[in-house]
Amino acid sequence: LRKQKGEKSRSNNEKTTVFQSREGEIFRIPALYYNNNEKKLFAFAEKRTTADDATSVALVMSEGTVDIDTKCSCGYRPMNPCAVYEKHTQTLFLFFIYVIGTEGFQIDNHWNKARLWYVTKKSDNKWSEVTEVTDVLPEMKHWSTFAIGPGHGIQTESGRMIVPAYAYTGPENEKAAPHAFCFYSDDYGKTWRCSKMLSEASIECQVAEIYDSKGHSLIYCNARSQGGYRVQAEIDDRGFHAITPVTPLVETGGGCEGSVISFPAQSGEPNTKWLLFCHPTNPKERLDLGVYRNNSPLNSNENCSGAWSKPWVINKGPSGYSDLAYIEDGWFACLMERGEKTYTEEIQFLLYQYQNQPFKKKVFYWKI
Repeated sequence: LRKQKGEKSRSNNEKTTVFQSREGEIFRIPALYYNNNEKKLFAFAEKRTTADDATSVALVMSEGTVDIDTKCSCGYRPMNPCAVYEKHTQTLFLFFIYVIGTEGFQIDNHWNKARLWYVTKKSDNKWSEVTEVTDVLPEMKHWSTFAIGPGHGIQTESGRMIVPAYAYTGPENEKAAPHAFCFYSDDYGKTWRCSKMLSEASIECQVAEIYDSKGHSLIYCNARSQGGYRVQAEIDDRGFHAITPVTPLVETGGGCEGSVISFPAQSGEPNTKWLLFCHPTNPKERLDLGVYRNNSPLNSNENCSGAWSKPWVINKGPSGYSDLAYIEDGWFACLMERGEKTYTEEIQFLLYQYQNQPFKKKVFYWKI
């Protein structure tokens, strides 16, 4: 980890630029994590030489760069940062894929060249050496390629760690199709398994934990699609189950990553969680990043298909990938791709608070 010098940047009604792109240095794919114990936010992103996926050279965070590319050369690159915190051991896991070649080449040739790696950090602020888990997951041998997140994973109340992912699969004589699934661990991140896949075509995804009327945990999944609407699903012990939402969420033309989190119901109801979703609101282009709220994620049929609010636009104009984090006491953070002419110009941070109408912003100091 290479520390960078920086000053504290004040954020109130204005957004704070965390990663500024320039010629030959483009930052994309934001991931955000809030450590409640340390009261700190951690921002991650890909550092690229151009906006193209194939030019990623490193992963960066708000206070430094994880120098992962020293571990392997031969054209491999780190992509799709996805952070998840393990509470029992107080360990932050940063997952990412390490890949060579383009995704399109792997899909067309059914040749998976992606690897799954992670690094960890505890309270000493030192990052561990890289751990690879690719070879202990036999399912990967049958995929054309895969990726995780991007953004954040979760740890459920029961202790299960979940990293959202998707893989391209299918017979070798047919074009592979994408399907969302999850990597999960029930032993504090020591070993990892793959869940069953969602049968519907689905790409980049995030998950959140909610509860039914009996207090049983359900995992809600929100995934990028190749159609006009987001794919929404629930996950239980039987696997993924697609749902038909009361209020469909529009997918941007060509698709775009979106972020979802659950948070304590602001109505004060015990053991109840609401959902927050962030995504470009324009159905044709990546424009006007908006936040949607779902106060009733479970209906009488016990499906995660409650009504979503109309979006509150938090960034007008070019908007790309984003990642949400719940702070505490009704406060939320968003890390977003945005710009004046293109959404790859910078990655900015915004903090806001839930209110009935519907959010209120406040000052936050960010070290950049």
